[in-house]
Amino acid sequence: MQPAARGEPIGASAQPPPTPRQVGLPRNLAIDRYRGSLVILMVGGDYLSGVQVVPAFLKHAPDIGFTIADAVAPAFVFVIGLNYSPSFARRMRRGLTHAYVHVMLRYLALIGIGAIIAGGTTIATGAPTDWGVLQALGGAGLICLAFIRLPTWARFIAGLLMLAGYQLVLDTSMLPFVLTSVQGGLFGVVSWAALLVLSTAVADVWRLGVRPYAICCAALAVAAVIAAMIVPVSKHRVSLSYVLISLAIAAVVFLAVDVAARAVANRAGFLCWWGENPLVLYLLHLVVLAIVVVPDVAWWYVEAPIWLAALQLAGILGVLSLAAWWMHRLRVAIRL
Repeated sequence: MQPAARGEPIGASAQPPPTPRQVGLPRNLAIDRYRGSLVILMVGGDYLSGVQVVPAFLKHAPDIGFTIADAVAPAFVFVIGLNYSPSFARRMRRGLTHAYVHVMLRYLALIGIGAIIAGGTTIATGAPTDWGVLQALGGAGLICLAFIRLPTWARFIAGLLMLAGYQLVLDTSMLPFVLTSVQGGLFGVVSWAALLVLSTAVADVWRLGVRPYAICCAALAVAAVIAAMIVPVSKHRVSLSYVLISLAIAAVVFLAVDVAARAVANRAGFLCWWGENPLVLYLLHLVVLAIVVVPDVAWWYVEAPIWLAALQLAGILGVLSLAAWWMHRLRVAIRL
């Protein structure tokens, strides 16, 4: 298989790189496979979070700390960053205003869908829920739009300054508010946005080739280690160290996926099915998950033995895999 299609980096000009569709190059399936893997992990993590028998390292850390589950959401933001610039460039073919309006509506729609889900969760559980992952993604996407036409180096600087500013304000005044929120709440969007801005810059380096991207991954790893020695690592707080560690992990894992993609057939498979319609599958998993979670029977979910939890998770993944395969077969791609 030939190396993944790449455009020119944004660092040389203010214009986003061309997409594979624009330059007539084949679709990069490594991104679909990576995104599909993350959707599967998100679905599994949401289910496992409420089962008592599941070990803590498979669940989100309550505050300070870092677990396997804590790395998934930032990795999904990283994937959004991989496609952000090419998507914006494609829309620019119909005019700059069209591009900005389209992206704004896309992320406003995410916020709206997230608000509806939060309202439904509040009604179903009786526990107030005013924020969620879709609102965080939507807010981050809107903020990132203000930086997307900057050169690569400028977005690296902007993302780091946003992170530093967020951490400073968090430590001086906003910590109590963030700790009582989900995904960092409204203020936490600043940190998620910084992650997305940095991800778009890292994506530019990826398009330069494996060697510069590997160097970039090493630099991110060093920055992450230094940050962890200065700032507590916490997904709950969306801390500076958490963002840099998550970004480094996501970038390194994608490097492995990208390199491995060269050794496998260039055709869509199981992971690509999941990666083609991530939003649809995410929303559908909430419905399927409710069938398991809503019944107020302790042994059925919260206190389920390991064998029952395994069967339920297999059933959830099986239903969603069937839906993913069906949409792929019919060439259905529902995107905002």
